[in-house]
Amino acid sequence: MLESNLSKQTAPLGMSLMDGGGMFSVWSESASKIDLLILDPTDPTTTLHQIPLEQGEGGFFSAGHDLFQSGISYVLRADGPAGPRHAFQPERNLLDPYAKGLIRDNPRDYRCVAVDTSFDWEGVTKPGTSLSESIIYEAHLRGLTRINPAIPEEIRGSYAALGHPATIDYLVKLGITAVELLPIQAFISEPRLVNLGLINYWGYNTINFFTPHMRYAAEATRAQGPEAMLRELKTAIRELHRAGIEVIMDVVYNHTAEGGYKGLTYSYRGLDNSNYYRQDDEGNYQDTTGCGNSLNFGNPMVRQLTLDSLRYWTQELQIDGYRFDLAATIARDEHNHFDPAHPLLQEMKKDPIISSAKLIVEPWDVGFGGWQTGNFPPGFPEWNDRYRDAVRKFWLSDVQGYRDSGNHHNGVQELAGRIAGSQDIITDGEGPIGTVNFITAHDGFTLYDLVSYNQKQNSANGEGNRDGSNNSLSFNHGAEGETPNTSISFARRKAARNLMGTLLLSAGIPMITAGDERLKTQGGNNNAYCQDNVITWQDWSPEQFRLDFEVTTSHLIALRKQYPALRPKAFTKLEEPTPFVDQMLWYSVRGDEMSVEDWHNSERRTLQRLAYHLMNDGSKQGILLVINGTEAVKEVRLPKPDGLKEFQLLWDSALETPPSRKADFPAGSTIRMVETSMQLFLAK
Repeated sequence: MLESNLSKQTAPLGMSLMDGGGMFSVWSESASKIDLLILDPTDPTTTLHQIPLEQGEGGFFSAGHDLFQSGISYVLRADGPAGPRHAFQPERNLLDPYAKGLIRDNPRDYRCVAVDTSFDWEGVTKPGTSLSESIIYEAHLRGLTRINPAIPEEIRGSYAALGHPATIDYLVKLGITAVELLPIQAFISEPRLVNLGLINYWGYNTINFFTPHMRYAAEATRAQGPEAMLRELKTAIRELHRAGIEVIMDVVYNHTAEGGYKGLTYSYRGLDNSNYYRQDDEGNYQDTTGCGNSLNFGNPMVRQLTLDSLRYWTQELQIDGYRFDLAATIARDEHNHFDPAHPLLQEMKKDPIISSAKLIVEPWDVGFGGWQTGNFPPGFPEWNDRYRDAVRKFWLSDVQGYRDSGNHHNGVQELAGRIAGSQDIITDGEGPIGTVNFITAHDGFTLYDLVSYNQKQNSANGEGNRDGSNNSLSFNHGAEGETPNTSISFARRKAARNLMGTLLLSAGIPMITAGDERLKTQGGNNNAYCQDNVITWQDWSPEQFRLDFEVTTSHLIALRKQYPALRPKAFTKLEEPTPFVDQMLWYSVRGDEMSVEDWHNSERRTLQRLAYHLMNDGSKQGILLVINGTEAVKEVRLPKPDGLKEFQLLWDSALETPPSRKADFPAGSTIRMVETSMQLFLAK
């Protein structure tokens, strides 16, 4: 038998396999006793071996044993003191927080499996795309491929389907550089949803931070066990990397699936409720997530759990980046206050493995002082909700407001700030790559529903249409939902092109929600977290107008990649461009520089942005974006700065598909812009 008398943390937490056996370690500051039970793999209700763990310094319980080998099924049992902050159940089977494999025996019971993590990456390495070059595609792993006829039916909706050539070819053709997957760490559905006959489809209810979600493996793979599931996911990541596409994971470290104090116990609560979760002295949870509990990131061991998990996914599964759900919670100190200098954030940036990944944050939670957009430190690009709202207002609710009251309420000032990189929000040292721009995300209306519904339609969620946002800044353009009215339909498609065009032509990191490139609809459901059906699945047999929109999206992505002036790395200035800083100039509908009144008049809704980038050969690349934010045709005089002769049309949002013919306009000439539209030009 291997040495079992360990003091402090002499072995990594979790199960470490080696020749002739292995080591195991788990942490609990409050427990008085922890046993590891090796279960009969054919009858998990039967315990084959019960191994007491040696309690060392610092709350580490450890053992070495020759029975610790790949493939064994095991659980933990813990005992400890009673009291309002504790929840020990000595007869309850618990999951190892560091388990690399899980098996679900029934809706209530899971067991851990020790796995061999070896894998042949075939020399394929991470693409290493810079943030300034990134175009992110937020997708649900199952929904992306669930009904794609080009993929074998038996693997649709799985890790294997994600790595299938049909999926990869589609992503490459679209032009995205990274797929951001909704949670794929093991999660479960809340009892409330199960009782309604629904499931947690999105996956923001994690049960273990090291194990891939079991349901996303193909059925034949699941039958082979956790090692095969891990290989299937790694294969998908490898093939995406081979095609130059990065993989970003949406991770939910802020809370766990154990819910509130009276929720079900699976792991952390039974091991050390007092230290894993934020509580007061009476045992009441301090919930800043809206999910019943919040992990206590004032505790160094909770931080270590998070860091170890990130290292594992970054190294062992070659993940390229993370999007931290409700990230304000993970940066709350021992007093439950948000701290931009929180040790966890600092430790992520200091860690050579974790800091090599993209670390994107959702900069808010639902607790007191939870809205922290713009307050995270450098190195943590932020989901920019102010960008989302400003763009929606300009193209949608302001236009509706004018129809209703004759007043737009907003001019171009805020929009200009957002498309220039949100310098008023983002830390100066970050530049535009500190903002992740988005119009839609998994949470809320799809792009097409945003231009088709004024009211949410969430009855299918079983909450009487009470769930979901009531303030989407959407505009149905004259009819709610589907309509045979061709003029309304055209206005909607043009509005969608304006939104997508704004996103992909703005400074910052653009994020597209999967399906928006094909004008996917969810029938007005703006909170489809529990809908695993055609409401949420990607449509692979869309109508022609949706395919036309896909062509437009791909065209805009290609333009963004082709012209560096559309993706500045630093905040721009009015002065001549340098190798490090681009130039951005602003013009009015008259073709002259914007005046103070132009900037502050809510009815001045026409804007021209001329961006210059200094190329490697010393030449200047100029790109002009012209915006008409009114429902009136505008005669716009193009600017005529020194040395500029003409403008070549690259894109016009009034067109259903990108322009097929070359069109040049002399500098200083007048162009005609249809109502609520955009045009993009190459300056010559």
